[in-house]
Amino acid sequence: MWTLAGQGCWRGRALAAWATRAARRGLPGPRPAPTRGAAAESKAPDRSYSSADRKETIDMSRFPVENTRNFSIIAHVDHGKSTLADRLLELTGAIDKTKNNKQVLDKLQVERERGITVKAQTASLFYDYEGKQYLLNLIDTPGHVDFSYEVSRSLSACQGVLLVVDANEGIQAQTVANFFLAFEAQLSVIPVINKISAKLGTNVESVLQAVIKRIPPPKVHRKNPLRALVFDSTFDQYRGVIANVALFDGVVSKGDKIVSAHTQKTYEVNEVGVLNPNEQPTHKLYAGQVGYLIAGMKDVTEAQIGDTLYLHKRPVEPLPGFKSAKPMVFAGMYPVDQSEYNNLKSAIEKLTLNDSSVTVHRDSSLALGAGWRLGFLGLLHMEVFNQRLEQEYNASVILTTPTVPYKAVLSSAKLIKEYREKEITIINPAQFPDKSKVTEYLEPIVLGTIITPDEYTGKIIMLCQARRAVQKNMMYIDQNRIMLKYLFPLNEIVVDFYDSLKSLSSGYASFDYEDAGYQTAELVKLDILLNGNIVEELVTVVHKDKAYAAGKAICERLKDSLPRQLFEIAIQAALGSKIIARETVKAYRKNVLAKCYGGDITRKMKLLKRQTEGKKKLRKVGNVEVPKDAFIKVLKTQI
Repeated sequence: MWTLAGQGCWRGRALAAWATRAARRGLPGPRPAPTRGAAAESKAPDRSYSSADRKETIDMSRFPVENTRNFSIIAHVDHGKSTLADRLLELTGAIDKTKNNKQVLDKLQVERERGITVKAQTASLFYDYEGKQYLLNLIDTPGHVDFSYEVSRSLSACQGVLLVVDANEGIQAQTVANFFLAFEAQLSVIPVINKISAKLGTNVESVLQAVIKRIPPPKVHRKNPLRALVFDSTFDQYRGVIANVALFDGVVSKGDKIVSAHTQKTYEVNEVGVLNPNEQPTHKLYAGQVGYLIAGMKDVTEAQIGDTLYLHKRPVEPLPGFKSAKPMVFAGMYPVDQSEYNNLKSAIEKLTLNDSSVTVHRDSSLALGAGWRLGFLGLLHMEVFNQRLEQEYNASVILTTPTVPYKAVLSSAKLIKEYREKEITIINPAQFPDKSKVTEYLEPIVLGTIITPDEYTGKIIMLCQARRAVQKNMMYIDQNRIMLKYLFPLNEIVVDFYDSLKSLSSGYASFDYEDAGYQTAELVKLDILLNGNIVEELVTVVHKDKAYAAGKAICERLKDSLPRQLFEIAIQAALGSKIIARETVKAYRKNVLAKCYGGDITRKMKLLKRQTEGKKKLRKVGNVEVPKDAFIKVLKTQI
């Protein structure tokens, strides 16, 4: 039996003899044996960061708490947040300075195409100032009202914000909303006016210095047991859930056993690191720092947003989390072809793993087949989700008319026992209960903020009144601009209000809203019938005063979209048994008198009567099936 030493000597003599023979023949000698580390690296799969990055493991103990700053960039949509983030990354050496650096932190195709940020991104920046090296953790946030949830999550991990205002646009509605989010979180606010600085880099260094001087270091204790807040998460098919964490106490390193306060499950940490802006592994993460953590979680639901992670057998008081995402808009989603159902199901599951704010419920339709009813934070969120399905998974879908979640207070004990609650939430209009079963209906309302030049005030007030809004406040914020506050029913603004507002104000008005609970409303279910049969996919819930206008509009769109048949099609809008609007698709007419070249009129009348009876009979037995392309035309027009 060979000992290790014996094997080593034998291998050395054999290699030496091989090298001598190779030298005599003029051939290259044997390759040197790889070390264990090199062998491990050669087998390691290539991930989102390079092998060179893996070798340079950063020692995070070099950054004490007093040299750490955690901050976000917040602003109205398209005021230059992502561009400023690009310059900060260049200035600190996180990325090379090139002309191609545009929206570096916006990694999704839809973000680059639309020029908006839809998901918050983190980057750890290393900056030398006055002889000290600082760790600056930057979080770039979305600006659109639909993604204010992303902003609130990001602020929970920060001690200060850069509030960017475009010098040409001035203060907008989302600027005000984001300021109050930061103010309520008791964060330091540094106002930054963006005129030329973001694109040219002018004075950007003074912004970094202001961050160091005016934003306080995090108040944490590194000697205490680990307490980490999960403020975001993504899913990687090779490594599972990647949780973005902010450490408030203690230290975490590879090999530690951690516990989720929400699920009480135990995990072993496989990797910790920072984003620079790509993943950069580190030995440890310390209290006050922001980074990522991989611990074998196989589902994003295991990394609950707002959850607290702590060391095994060292429990701590959970951190105060923040409110979970609340869907404001619901829509049915169906595959164009039912044979694509499984592919679409897989695509939705993968996409929702990276967007935990989308809710999914299985649904089915007689006309459209099996599908889902999805909940979104707003209409833009729904459009972005649909666009990502098409771009990233090549999926083609039918989206039904977006609706909002209504509530109904049940009237009888029998119904309460059946539903197991007195107040039920309705996300599918087809399941809207009859008036005889409820004492009252409730609809969601929002507090809307409109900032506009004063010359458009009259038109905007008329628009708000037409949308059943109630004015709460009206004030001048400067010599020429007015801020209006209204309580809106959510279903009145969710589809086309923003477009109407921009049209009336020549693009100058801005709009933002926040949830304001529910209020009592006179709601009715509007049924759409084809030859007396209800089409469930087109059922909508509307206010009683707007039922006629909504019913007539849908009937007219259907008349233009439905193909003609050999028999007449009656399109009706109904409230219960009462028909409130009607359109008719005329039947194809065959000229049965073509063969009659004169003769007795009674013969012509007999042929016409027979044709009429045949059409009546055909109408009784014929079923009207709405083609999918007709559904798409009607639903797209409504959206």
